[in-house]
Amino acid sequence: MNSRTRLFLYLLSALLALRPASASASVETIKLPMKDGVKLAIDVHRPTGEGPFPVIFLRTTYNRTMGSMFAPEATKRGFALVVQDTRGRFASEGENLAFDADAWGEHQDGLETINWIVKQPWCNGKIGTFGGSALSITTLLLAGTGTPHLTCQHFTVGAPNLYSVVYTGGVFRKALVEDWLKQSKFSDDALKLWVRHPLYDDYWKHHDLTRRYSKINAPAVHIGGWYDIFAQGTIDAFMGYQYQGGPGARGKQKLVMGPWTHGVMQEKAGELKFPQGNKPPTKVTDSWAWFEFWLKGATNGIANEPAVIYYVMGDVSDPLAPGNVWRTAAEWPPSKVKEVPFYFQEGRGLSKTKPKTGVPITYSYDPKNPVPTLGGPQLTIPAGPMDQRRIETRPDLIVFTSEPLAAPLEVTGRVRVKLWAASDARDTDFFAKLCDVYPDGRSYNLCEGALRARLRKGFDQENLLQPGKIYPFEIDLGSTSIIFNQGHRLRLHLTSSSDRGYDPNPNTGEGFRASDKTVVAENTLYLDARHPSHLLLPVMPE
Repeated sequence: MNSRTRLFLYLLSALLALRPASASASVETIKLPMKDGVKLAIDVHRPTGEGPFPVIFLRTTYNRTMGSMFAPEATKRGFALVVQDTRGRFASEGENLAFDADAWGEHQDGLETINWIVKQPWCNGKIGTFGGSALSITTLLLAGTGTPHLTCQHFTVGAPNLYSVVYTGGVFRKALVEDWLKQSKFSDDALKLWVRHPLYDDYWKHHDLTRRYSKINAPAVHIGGWYDIFAQGTIDAFMGYQYQGGPGARGKQKLVMGPWTHGVMQEKAGELKFPQGNKPPTKVTDSWAWFEFWLKGATNGIANEPAVIYYVMGDVSDPLAPGNVWRTAAEWPPSKVKEVPFYFQEGRGLSKTKPKTGVPITYSYDPKNPVPTLGGPQLTIPAGPMDQRRIETRPDLIVFTSEPLAAPLEVTGRVRVKLWAASDARDTDFFAKLCDVYPDGRSYNLCEGALRARLRKGFDQENLLQPGKIYPFEIDLGSTSIIFNQGHRLRLHLTSSSDRGYDPNPNTGEGFRASDKTVVAENTLYLDARHPSHLLLPVMPE
């Protein structure tokens, strides 16, 4: 069962709540015209009775007929359910491009549709949105229009900034993007469109909710996983709504982060099984309870649930090890966390001691022989934690490892790498990955990040390298939460490729996919007093 199937089944069970339900009272299919004349297909499921009713609204790239499976439960509970095929999808007219008309650009399909819903006699003016993955993205973009008609939202694994998903660290997410567009049967022009925009330009700004949080006034639930493709995006959306949103959003958000890949609520991820990992101790994962409170005024206490519920991973081999527990917090990141540097050492060690001297490390990166992607935040290829030893012996993957820990070490929050490096090429990539090394040598990945060298000063501008010159680079590995057990070691991978998760950099300095030409790059890492390359960890005090 692939991640998309698992995610769909979770979303379906969340809505059905595993209860039997009667048939939907009535359903009507409408072809709603947008201002440019394109008609979008909508199924409206209404309860029996006069109404008006609160509305649950879904905008999907996966066929609106999916709504018929949970419409009976929605209508039985007194909700009208509106499910729409997005532009160009299934029964909707228009160009079949991914999310192109879902934001606040030339076409604003989500906004036009919700403006229509609120005017219908069967709508009482209260509207909530629900969805996971692509459905989360469509309704995140809807919120960015500034519509006043959103009463609440419920998201499972989504991202507010599309550029950071398609070009993570400026590096094209090859498997994720190409496979999803192909499997979902988008137009070939969808991929061509995204490939034409390798920089964070006006196209992506029109699909970036992080620039428009102040326009949002909806309380929302944000559910994500540490190994999900949208892990940091889920956290970013929560923080944007919670701390930068309008009065109706600020302070009214809930975040749930579990040890999951894109298929959420699973106890097993990758090669590891996390105790109680599929049982977050909170009501907010129950979307019905969320809608009952915000749309119908039910007294169920869900608004009093903690703002943050997160799983702290740990040693899964030792039942007495710290970690592998659910925690709650009033804020994210937890206030007690302090950033602690762990420096790269000569001899490929990793410690808190700042180096005084250190011989640079040079490795060859050949785009025709890239390091293979092994686990991590993937969608269509194997994802999650996997033993990294099978790639750690490659000469183009540099490994820095700490001494065994004398005491457990908790890392909770965002992980970064500050790197000083040079290349003999005009452009190249740098990848970093944090791992937990067990006493028996198993090395499991936790979080990872990438950076295209030419975009080191910002994803909206290109600055090619001067061969041989040393530059500082900052690599964002995203967020995690784990307690490294006593006797375990910290490990950091540094390399220049991860294929086919990411598109290999040809090192030529040419435009993105401008030609098939490649060159081998000699990349050098520096680790001395003037260039103290280091891993920066968010450490929780004992």
